[in-house]
Amino acid sequence: MLKSLLTFQKANGIAPYIWTVLCILPFYFIFQAPTTLQIVVGIALTLAFFIFYRIAFISKGWLVYVWTMILIAISITATSLFSYVYFAFFLAYFLGNIKDRVAFFTLYFIHLLSTSASINYSIVIHEKLFLQQLPFVIIIWISVILLPFSIHNRKERGQLEEKLEDANKRISELIKLEERERIARDLHDTLGQKLSMIGLKSDLARKLISKDPDQARNELKDVQATARTALSEVRKMVSSMRGIRLKDEIQRIKQMLAAAQIGLECSGEFILTNVTPFTENILSMCLKEAINNVVKHSGASSCLISIEQTWKEVVMTIHDNGSFKTVKGKISDGHGLRGMQERLEFINGSLELLTSNGTAIIIKVPVDLKPRQDRRVGND
Repeated sequence: MLKSLLTFQKANGIAPYIWTVLCILPFYFIFQAPTTLQIVVGIALTLAFFIFYRIAFISKGWLVYVWTMILIAISITATSLFSYVYFAFFLAYFLGNIKDRVAFFTLYFIHLLSTSASINYSIVIHEKLFLQQLPFVIIIWISVILLPFSIHNRKERGQLEEKLEDANKRISELIKLEERERIARDLHDTLGQKLSMIGLKSDLARKLISKDPDQARNELKDVQATARTALSEVRKMVSSMRGIRLKDEIQRIKQMLAAAQIGLECSGEFILTNVTPFTENILSMCLKEAINNVVKHSGASSCLISIEQTWKEVVMTIHDNGSFKTVKGKISDGHGLRGMQERLEFINGSLELLTSNGTAIIIKVPVDLKPRQDRRVGND
């Protein structure tokens, strides 16, 4: 128990001691009253204030206005009769926790005006006990002005951070879902056709094995070759799932374009900074898909790959001197461009297709300037 108490004190600093003093302090002022009746009234008002203060915290709707007005009335009475102005500090803290903006501003100005009026009244009548604590009264008055806004803004910021965290979790789930769909799509495209072909040729070989053994052997060779091709493609797909760095992808692209007898020119640094591995992996996958299009469809003789990174974004351009059959440069479902665009949407990236003077694909993704850090939020 002692350990938990020390932990509580360490987490909250001196705040518990300040609140304790402010709760006990009213009785010091009350017992200086000249009559017993005033002392009894002061004790009753103090107890009523703390009871109503607790009720106000759990109230909703129009009851918040009712209990706040009662608390303001008790605070003004305590200031006028006993020179105790510190209930205003409790009210300032309570107002800062009101979520509704209309209620917050309405009650804030009522509390500020009533507190200012009661303080000025006590100064005008030259209340001795009140004037002796004038420096502390000024501090309380400043707190009445600033504390509600400070707490209210902190609460709003906390709510926004919670919403942002929930949004990030949903985005993370969507990314996982999209990745599962991509894996399912790649498996279907990679294995579906190959396994169907293996099944058909195996049935054909079974039927021909007694009628035409030579043809059956040829069919079985095709089955073997298809199986090897499917295995190779699965290995490549698994390798791509592990995450590809741009500098590694560029080496494979050089080999691919060299085999296709397409000249390659590279511009810029392919080692990125302030970019998450997930973002770089998506860029690598898009680059790979774009180069596949160049090799398979463009009929190009040269290709330029450039990458530029600023403090704001990464811009990757793939430009070739071949042709691209499309309507007014719009992205079609073919050539893998739709899949590239969908992947880029998960990292707030964009894709632009230009078809004048060859074909150019311009990919832009934002730079992650603020890496994720663990943050501690202190308690009041």
